[in-house]
Amino acid sequence: MINSLQDRIQLNNGINIPGIGLGVYKVWEDQEAADTVRTAINQGYRLIDTASFYDNEVGVGQGVQEADANREDVFITSKVWNEEQGYDETLRAFEQSLQKLNMDYLDLYLIHWPVTGKYEDTWKAMERLYSEGMIKSIGVSNFHKHHLEKLFVKANEKPVVNQVEFHPHLIQREVKQYCEREDIKLEAWSPLKRGQVLEEDVIVSLAEKYQKTPAQIILRWDIEQEVITIPKSTNEKRMKENTDIFDFQLTKEEVETINNLHCDSRTGPNPDEF
Repeated sequence: MINSLQDRIQLNNGINIPGIGLGVYKVWEDQEAADTVRTAINQGYRLIDTASFYDNEVGVGQGVQEADANREDVFITSKVWNEEQGYDETLRAFEQSLQKLNMDYLDLYLIHWPVTGKYEDTWKAMERLYSEGMIKSIGVSNFHKHHLEKLFVKANEKPVVNQVEFHPHLIQREVKQYCEREDIKLEAWSPLKRGQVLEEDVIVSLAEKYQKTPAQIILRWDIEQEVITIPKSTNEKRMKENTDIFDFQLTKEEVETINNLHCDSRTGPNPDEF
């Protein structure tokens, strides 16, 4: 379990990833993305999660360059979008992402969604980039168990991460248990369900008990389960607040009480129907 913003979790290839980071989805303007990333890194964040689909890689790269940290100390994730998938297409998409970010390598590259008939070839291209040292780690996003099982048939490398929608209303029990067995780290996007879980009585009660905000309770719930979490915020105060979660600990019973809020409710599409 991580105990500070700088603490890292070891992936199955030996690379270490920060346990909490910043997501930048819907930060569309490059200058806003640059300001947000620079502020976050200067606050101590060391994991920044973007994607080609977010159309802000230029701003993210600028923010990393302007921040008070060395590039090698910051963990950068991007993703290959659905229309870019396929072997040759993925190689081109990766090169475009690198150019926009103005970087020589990525720390983690993910398949954004499991596009039927495409993601196996996409993975082969990512394995090539990984073997060439252009990417430090490769993984997937929004994969169910059966997507992973199909990938494993032809894969030479195992994904290090499966980034999925994960919050108290969607605890992804089957995917989480499968990834734990396969030594694939689960990473939570939309960990606060866009604010829709903040008013749950259980969350509010725990916030009062620990003198924390409901958001801090949920992010601590992630940490307790060794789920990497990437809350999104462009607000400097909120960014700092989201990382003030290392001075208390939920009990196992409290974690399970939050788990019981699960109602299989998503903010994004089901990967099987996307």
